[in-house]
Amino acid sequence: MAADDLVQLELMLNRFKRLVGELIRGSIARNAFQPWEVELLLDMETCQVERRERLEVLRQYQRAVERQMETGPGPPMKLSEFLQIRTTRRPAMR
Repeated sequence: MAADDLVQLELMLNRFKRLVGELIRGSIARNAFQPWEVELLLDMETCQVERRERLEVLRQYQRAVERQMETGPGPPMKLSEFLQIRTTRRPAMR
């Protein structure tokens, strides 16, 4: 991967962490977003996550995206993709 690509990937990961941190705290403190951030927010709106599980799901999602972006290019996977992967893996864990 070229140096410019690594810098862009790091910037994207930092923006993602900031976005998820704001969601966990319950308040978004900005009004400018990258197109991929808007896609993630819209996807999150459509996902059915129980309120009592929301914080833990967001933390797990953040860790999964961090692992994803360590090994490959962005943008970060959507929450719906993460939930689907989690659902398909869970029966195998039992």
